[in-house]
Amino acid sequence: MIIDAHCHAGTGDGLTGPWDTRAPLTRYLHRAARAGIDRTVVFAPFAGDYLAANRRTARIVERMPDRLLGFACVHATRDAGRIAALVSEAVMLGLRGLKVHRHDGAVTREVAAAAARHRLPVIFDIQGQAAAIEILAAEYPEVSWIVPHLGTFSDDWWAQRCVIDLIARHPNVYADTSGVRRFDLLEEAVDRAPGKVIFGSDDPELHPGVELAKILYLGLPASVEADVLGGTLRRILPPEAPGSVDMDGRKVRGVRLEGRWAAGS
Repeated sequence: MIIDAHCHAGTGDGLTGPWDTRAPLTRYLHRAARAGIDRTVVFAPFAGDYLAANRRTARIVERMPDRLLGFACVHATRDAGRIAALVSEAVMLGLRGLKVHRHDGAVTREVAAAAARHRLPVIFDIQGQAAAIEILAAEYPEVSWIVPHLGTFSDDWWAQRCVIDLIARHPNVYADTSGVRRFDLLEEAVDRAPGKVIFGSDDPELHPGVELAKILYLGLPASVEADVLGGTLRRILPPEAPGSVDMDGRKVRGVRLEGRWAAGS
């Protein structure tokens, strides 16, 4: 099973660029299907109200539960004081992880504690600032930290090498492949930190088929490639909520009651 761990979905409200305007899924789903991608992690574009944005993400996932997995977004500064409640609702709605960006106030203890409480992986876009992950990995070892773009969307090879060092040294730090142009750095990351590299596309800015081809053309051993393309992500995701669809498309036992999941008999 191939899982794309990095895709935006829905509508933002900033209107300053593609990243906070609109991320339609229709073209992505067509491209992903042609590329052979089975499931996709989706989260909102930048938004001024992540409570509303996370609810929209949950509704998108609910329409395609056998195809999509949802992550919630939080803004560490703007949402301070209510992050625990935001994350608890997101979990209740079936979202399986968090997405945080330095643009959105980075990660505070409040964010990390909420992730730890629910055992949620956190995609944290550090924008080349690897020191933040160094501290978080040690302070919150129970959280799986996923660094997108191998640390930076730009071609900053030194920042990406720093992230390779981090994923090699810390058992709870991972990196995704979205937007990484240097194939030699991808090879180095997989070689130095087996089981720590995760495929992602960053649609709609990048084409999922092109991003997937980068991995397939590395010629990795079959077991290593399988980890990159979904195996590693499956291991660090929290369990499926009762009543949802599991990673293999099977229904998990349970019934939904007023927006909450209760175990079925």
